Formats: sequence, structure tokens, C-alpha cells
Amino acid sequence: MLRFIGRRLLVAIPTLFLVITVAFFMMRAAPGSPFDMDRKLSPEIEANVLAKYGMNKPLPEQYVDYLAGVARGDLGPSLKYRDKTVLDILQQNYPVSLRLGLSAIAIASIVGVSLGVIAALRQNGPADNLVMAVAILGVCIPTFVTAPLLVLGIASKLGWLPTAGWNNGALPNLVLPVTVLALPQIAIISRLTRAGMIEVLHANYIRTARAKGLSETTIVRKHALRAAILPLVSYLGPACAGLITGSLVVEKIFNLPGLGKFFVVSALQRDYTVVMGMVIVYAALILLLNLVADLLYAALDPRVRLA
Repeated sequence: MLRFIGRRLLVAIPTLFLVITVAFFMMRAAPGSPFDMDRKLSPEIEANVLAKYGMNKPLPEQYVDYLAGVARGDLGPSLKYRDKTVLDILQQNYPVSLRLGLSAIAIASIVGVSLGVIAALRQNGPADNLVMAVAILGVCIPTFVTAPLLVLGIASKLGWLPTAGWNNGALPNLVLPVTVLALPQIAIISRLTRAGMIEVLHANYIRTARAKGLSETTIVRKHALRAAILPLVSYLGPACAGLITGSLVVEKIFNLPGLGKFFVVSALQRDYTVVMGMVIVYAALILLLNLVADLLYAALDPRVRLA
């Protein structure tokens, strides 16, 4: 296993390097400058500002300097938020996205797996049809539609919950954004679980377990579910990374100070270093969580060997 982890980490380094390279030159190729939205600067002042951030150097030299900073763990200063580094912004705002993402993926996993198992055990019955209808709706309706509808109905009309804001992570402020994030994941997870359960329930070893007189609950819990959630494990890696790094739509609609909202604002403001920092964090999370998913896959399926 240690050899497998070491090999995957060695592969992750050039992958992360490629992501940084592509993102760096794409950001620099975008029209505009971080200072275009400020009041018009005189040529002398503009030259001094560019020199302060090293943007007066040739592009290849800027690239090498940035890579050297990343290797030291320095993602540079923000070009728009004065006296703040990219690490400061990430440290201040990642707890919001982390709490929202983990809450959403935990709820989605529990509810989605439960619905998927129920649908598989009642295949082609009313329960199965109802779960799949809800799942299709959850996949088809995007979050930018779900979020305003819930705000209008539950927050504005009924007044049960706040319409927006963080309020230091108070529970009433978490309910709507977490629900919006969890709904499409519940739909996807329930469909994956249902498909896996249906396939496993027709396997020979499940027939053998039934022939031995084991109860259906024992068969599902100890034998079928472990194999049925294998496709789900592969899906949850990238899904977790996407939720933990913040939802652009949800954080904007609910006015939450998370990474997703800062990513949008920074991209519009051409704050290159902040955008690059968030891209690096997202890519690193994808690589790490995919590694965790592979390890879980091997733990759940004894046929898989990590060499």
C-alpha cells in the first residue's frame, strides 16, 4: 500500500504542475488587467504598481517566479485586497465552504444511499418509481433554480428561515444552502446506489446467502451494500472536492463568504493570484480525494490489490 501511495503522489506532482502551468498562462491571456477597474493611473504610478507585483517582467520570468513561490508554499499577495496574501484569504474563507460542503455531502450520502437501497429492494414498484422520479428532478433542476425557489417559498413567504447571510454559521442560516447543495447529490447517489444494488442482488453469492436462510436485512447490510457502493466511492472523490471548495451559485445567492464567492469576484476583478490559489487548492483536493477513494475501494473490495 505504501508503494501505491508513493507512486500516486509522484504522479500527482507533474499533474499539479500541468494544472498550474495551464491556469497561469490562461489567466495572463485573458483580456484586461487587475488595475483596469481602478481610477486611471499615470504611467509612472502604473509602472511602479506593476514593478511592485513583478508584473513588469517578461511572462516566462513571472512564471518561474510564481512556481518558485508555490514550491515554498507562498501563493503571493492579492492584487485587489490590500495587505492580504492569497493564503490569508483562503484561511479566512475556507471554513465556510468546508462546513457547507461536508454537511451537504454527509446528508446526501445518508439519504441517497437509503433511497437507493429502498428503490433496489422494491424494483419497478411504487417506491422505486417515486425515488427515481425524485432523482430525475434533482438531476435536471439546477441549483440556480432550486435556491431562489426555496428562498421565495420558505424564507420570504413563510419566514421560517433567513433569506441569506452567514451569521457565524448559525443553524438557521445553514439549512437552505446545505439543502440546495445536497439535493442534486442525493439524486445522483440514489441512482448509483440503486444500480449497484440491483446488480449485486442478482449475484450468485447473494442467492447462496438467501439459501442459507439469512434475513434480507442481514444480506443487504453485510453482503450486498458493501459491493453496491463501490461505484459511489469513485464518484464521491471529485464530488467532495467540488462541494468543499465552495459552490459559486449557492454562495452568491445566499451571500456566504466562502471560497466560491471569492473565486467569482476575483475572476471578474482579474485578481490573478487569488484565482490561481483557488485553482491549486481545488486540483490538490481532487488528487488527494481520488487517492482516498482508491484506498477505500480496495478496502471494500478484497479482489482489488494495491501494488
